[in-house]
Amino acid sequence: MKTYLAKAAAWYQCAVTLIETWFAPLATLLARLYVAHVFYASGLTKVQDWDTTIALFTDEYHVPLLPPQVAAVGGAAGELGFSVLLALGLGGRLSALGLSLVNIMAVVSYWHVLMLPDQAPGLHGHIMWGLILALLLAKGTGTLSVDTLIGRWWSARYGKPAMATA
Repeated sequence: MKTYLAKAAAWYQCAVTLIETWFAPLATLLARLYVAHVFYASGLTKVQDWDTTIALFTDEYHVPLLPPQVAAVGGAAGELGFSVLLALGLGGRLSALGLSLVNIMAVVSYWHVLMLPDQAPGLHGHIMWGLILALLLAKGTGTLSVDTLIGRWWSARYGKPAMATA
C-alpha cells in the first residue's frame, strides 16, 4: 500500500512541477495579454473619437469628483499606458493596480447602467477583468515578463535579487 501511495505522490509531484514550470507562466502571460487587450482597445476607442468621449464623460458617465475632461484624459491614458506595461510585464503589479483602479472607476461611474438586467454581461466582464487583475496583483506577472528579465539581469550583475516581481 505504501508503494502505491509513494508512486501516486511522485506522479502528483511531477504533474505539479510540469504545471508550475510550463503551464503557469503561459497562463499568466495569456491572462495579461487578454486583459491588456481589453483595456487597450477601450483606450483606443476613446482617443479615436475624442469629441464623443468628452460627450460621454459629460453626459453619460458619472465620474465622482473629477471634471469630465480630466476624467476622460485620465481614463484614456490609464487604459493605454497601463495596458501596454501589463502586456510587457513591466512594472506588472503597478500596471495591474492601475488598471484595477480604472476598472473600479468605470463600474462606479457607469453603475446606473450596469445594474440594469440587460447589462449583466457588461458587469460580468468588469468583474472577470477585476479578478484577473487581482490575481496578477497578488501573484505578479510571472516568469514570461520584462520584470523577470530585469530581475535576472540585476541578480547576475549585482549578485543579489532585485525586488520581488514574479
